[in-house]
Amino acid sequence: MGGVSAVPPPRSEAGPAAASPGSRRSLATALILGAAGAAVVLLASGQTWARGDAPVGGGALPLTADGGDVSGVPTALAIVGLAALVAVFAVRSAGRFFVAALLTLCGAGVAVAAFAGASDSSALDEKAATTAGNTAATIESLSHTAWPYVAAFGGVLILLAGVLALRYGKQWPAMSSRYERDGTPRPRRPRTAPDPERPEEIWKALDRGEDPTREA
Repeated sequence: MGGVSAVPPPRSEAGPAAASPGSRRSLATALILGAAGAAVVLLASGQTWARGDAPVGGGALPLTADGGDVSGVPTALAIVGLAALVAVFAVRSAGRFFVAALLTLCGAGVAVAAFAGASDSSALDEKAATTAGNTAATIESLSHTAWPYVAAFGGVLILLAGVLALRYGKQWPAMSSRYERDGTPRPRRPRTAPDPERPEEIWKALDRGEDPTREA
């Protein structure tokens, strides 16, 4: 028998595009957690966080403070975290790690700021001083709602999304990969002479800088 060289079977190369079921689950989970967490924080920040009475004359005027009055940090970090969640899929390698780390820090920052706001009285003290016309006036009968803790819960959701991105982000596909050109020159479509019976084609040719009287 003549020498027959055995052709080795083609190797199966599983690239980043061939995502495993586990990575797809982590991807979906991170998206849900991050988006839900940001939505919860934005919703909670617009609600009443604290109530109290401002001493005015011989009586008291009820005042309220929403999350934005108490602290603008949770809202700002939730928006940054949402942007970082989207950016995770637009970058690769080290860039993805840093964006995932930013997402994690945003979640942690939201949780810390919201917990701090759950016992804050400075926003209502400022309103009381303005209402009473006395800089020394402070809020009385101060009480807080559960909305700061709801915002903190949203921050924890964003934090978990960041942890998933740090742990499994290398296995996730990149959004930009399908839009990148591979360097192969694209064939140019042949240009045909405009139909003289259709004036709009002649105008289009003139707009492109072509000579409509030249034959193709």
